Amino acid sequence: MRLPAFRYLAPKTLAEASRMIADAGPDGMLVSGGTDLFPNMKRLQFDPRILVGLRHLSELLGVSGDPHRGMRIGAATPLHQLGLHPAIRARYPALATAAGSVATPQIRRMGTLGGNLCVDTRCNYYNQSYEWRRAIGFCMKRDGDVCLVAPGSPRCVAVSSSDTAPAMMALQATVVLSGPDGERTLPVAALYHDDGMAYLAKRPEEILTAILLPPVDGLRNTYWKLRRRGSFDFPILGVAASLRLDGDGTCTDARIVLGAVASRPVEAIEAEKLLLGQRLTSDLIEEAAMAAYRPAKPLDNTDLTLAYRKRMARVFVARALRELANLP
Repeated sequence: MRLPAFRYLAPKTLAEASRMIADAGPDGMLVSGGTDLFPNMKRLQFDPRILVGLRHLSELLGVSGDPHRGMRIGAATPLHQLGLHPAIRARYPALATAAGSVATPQIRRMGTLGGNLCVDTRCNYYNQSYEWRRAIGFCMKRDGDVCLVAPGSPRCVAVSSSDTAPAMMALQATVVLSGPDGERTLPVAALYHDDGMAYLAKRPEEILTAILLPPVDGLRNTYWKLRRRGSFDFPILGVAASLRLDGDGTCTDARIVLGAVASRPVEAIEAEKLLLGQRLTSDLIEEAAMAAYRPAKPLDNTDLTLAYRKRMARVFVARALRELANLP
């Protein structure tokens, strides 16, 4: 498969990039690493006439700050740098693990954190060649008008496929968006809609410039990923968890976020409530894992069976909590 023709623009500043993408309108798209965008263009899922490159803008690169005051990560920072960064590995291991589990080493050197946070939703009926999709009559997400996974659904149910989004939500990170009207910040949780097509709250003319990590302040965090192979594959389940325990082991803060079970990452709120004010025991962890299992509603739109993926939500939540509680 070959890339369709397009014009590539290389802005020298963030302000110039903002003007370029605003001027391009619906014909333009942003690109940094391109590890997801270019394959999608080859399959004619995207057909932009103009690509605005972001990879070498200094405003979007690098990691600054420290875990005690909070850290700032430029959106175009390659994923492999996050997986190896000493402070992130030590104090934000959920993010280091998530970034380090994306695809393969070669792709992690090209793929960026901002790109993974904004990565397109996926579906067995959508992530195919144009000829394959045409043979089955296309789907709602591109060129068709029916969701082939759930024909009665009024919306697309393609699944969130980001590894880093659940981790960022569990860490209560925020994103910085820059556009023609200036700059705004959003909690990472507010960046996503439960819609396989309109899955981002980011406006098309806005650029995700940075991700802000709050101070760790004793927060324990981890990320667990389920996939068929040990490398390369997108998540078919991601579990990010964070806990803050006081001196006697009582839980004072908890976040559990499931990825790849819906069109956006899903926070297991009822499971979190069960943990607050309690000392973590094996029985409590199993109860919380069962509560986290309930909002996980995967559909038959990715690898392995939906029943297995749902069942593994309980297993992986329990494993993540046991790790954070230092239980065998």
